[in-house]
Amino acid sequence: MDDLFHYFGSDLSVSPTGDLQPVDATTKGQQRILRRLLTNPGDYVWNPEYGAGVPQWIGKTIDIPKIVSLIRGQMLLEDVVAKIPEPQITAQEIANGLSVSILYTDALSNTPQTLQFDVTP
Repeated sequence: MDDLFHYFGSDLSVSPTGDLQPVDATTKGQQRILRRLLTNPGDYVWNPEYGAGVPQWIGKTIDIPKIVSLIRGQMLLEDVVAKIPEPQITAQEIANGLSVSILYTDALSNTPQTLQFDVTP
């Protein structure tokens, strides 16, 4: 059975034929990374250490070096992320939130990937 196309915070996607849309390996990896980074530790009862909790920084004094370090550590826990070269992570404060840009190498395809997202209330 194929995995399903599902980005964190969204509904499942439907294919042009009306079936649930499957996901390819690279996109599946990006979805897993986003889920890990945006999930708060303790939210998964069966795995309380899972997640970086990046959204928890909204409304607090943002410590960019700490956030970048947190993201890097969590990304390296995902099998889809190559350990060498290490992911290049940029985070910056934006109005009412945080913007993150990540350049990493997909371990399965050995291709560079870019992942960008904003976290706002």
